[in-house]
Amino acid sequence: MTGHEIVHIAIAPPDRLEANLIEKVAAIVNKDLYGTRLLLAGKIPKIIAHYNTMQVAELTAQSLRALGLVAIVYNDSELRKHSQSFRANTLKFEERAIIFWDKSGQARRIESRNAFLIIKGRLQTYTETEVISTRMKFSLLATVLTGGIPIWRRVKEKTKDKSLQTECFVRLYDWTSLEPSVEILQYDFNYSFLGAKMASSSLANFSTIATKIKDVFPQAVFDDSLTEPFWVDIPSTTPRDNIEINCRLIYLYHKAVNDLGSSA
Repeated sequence: MTGHEIVHIAIAPPDRLEANLIEKVAAIVNKDLYGTRLLLAGKIPKIIAHYNTMQVAELTAQSLRALGLVAIVYNDSELRKHSQSFRANTLKFEERAIIFWDKSGQARRIESRNAFLIIKGRLQTYTETEVISTRMKFSLLATVLTGGIPIWRRVKEKTKDKSLQTECFVRLYDWTSLEPSVEILQYDFNYSFLGAKMASSSLANFSTIATKIKDVFPQAVFDDSLTEPFWVDIPSTTPRDNIEINCRLIYLYHKAVNDLGSSA
């Protein structure tokens, strides 16, 4: 880490949002009460403060932890790093494991004992489609040249049609890495292995395999907080960036909770 890299502190929303807690957190991170209340609300960890050094960030995090909050300290470059996950195209369920294959035929087997976290969420993206339409346009110049006979010409116009697409995803994580071991996307998955249980809707099929994955990995933490609207406190250029950041924060949160439980 360079001396100028930003260090972020994220905290998980508390179970109870009390006025006294909001005041204490606001004083620690030097924010107004209204903004602090927004950052403490919701279901996913949110970035609440930024610092220039890890030392200052850690000292602030310790003060937040003293209030009973789960505080996460993370470098900006690591938080923004794009995941190089294994994108599954199909799978096979075993009693205590799942075998995944990508489109190239490469396989990855995950055993139940190695699964730490299952994140289920939704990715919302706006897509633009170019639409070409034809309409009749009055030509004043051509009308004058023809001695006043009205002349109309066909002209083509290009417009952009915006639409919102929602796609569900599941990410599986082991105990050792922030990078997901496997990622499944609703519209980029072959559900034919379901056989007679395959429905006509990709959403129904996706829900079926997400539930089955949860059943095969009962000891793994299941987090579906990203199925609801969310946002992050770091400027991002694409919805995918937001997903990457939020998934990392969720992983770090559950890892911190697990470490606290192990040390208790």
